Amino acid sequence: MRDAHLSVARGEVVAITGQSGSGKSSLLYCLAGVLPAGRGRVCFKGRVLADLDDEQISSLRRESFGFVFQYGELLPELTIEENTALPLRLAGQRKKPALAAAGVVLDRLGLGELRERRPSQVSGGQSQRVAVARALVHRPAVVFADEPTGSLDSANASAVLEEFLDLARSQGTAVVLVTHDPAVAARADSRYTMADGVLTPREAV
Repeated sequence: MRDAHLSVARGEVVAITGQSGSGKSSLLYCLAGVLPAGRGRVCFKGRVLADLDDEQISSLRRESFGFVFQYGELLPELTIEENTALPLRLAGQRKKPALAAAGVVLDRLGLGELRERRPSQVSGGQSQRVAVARALVHRPAVVFADEPTGSLDSANASAVLEEFLDLARSQGTAVVLVTHDPAVAARADSRYTMADGVLTPREAV
């Protein structure tokens, strides 16, 4: 990866597109502190991620970052409500207020009636909405999304994306997403293309 210059403002949605193997997912995980940057620097609120120890990085990801993956990655043994509340519980919040906060977000996404079900008892589109709720429940500064609608049909993909970005923007959460879908990228405020490890800005539609 080279010449990858990127800055993200509060509440901004940034899309990174590119062919498979172009390096876009690697860039996403470098920005999230999951992979080391190698060259250059990744900064969050003036802090250089490479200067943080493992405990500080884990705390940063837990408290300030959210994640949405292509297949949701919900924990099968937990209810929908418990899955959604997980970031709050990991941050030390007591169970009752964590579940209450999860319920509020689930209601906003039209999933309130599913809160007691298990992931195996909901559809793919519903499961991905739960993943969105989990990523946003603790009001993170940034959500990193790796092909967040890639496993859905076009109708579900459009609905999930709209709900995801509307909720993120309403609470001032920035979103950095990688996608191969031009329709997804078109919803972003800023767009970049990754090719052979080089990141090139494009004008948003």
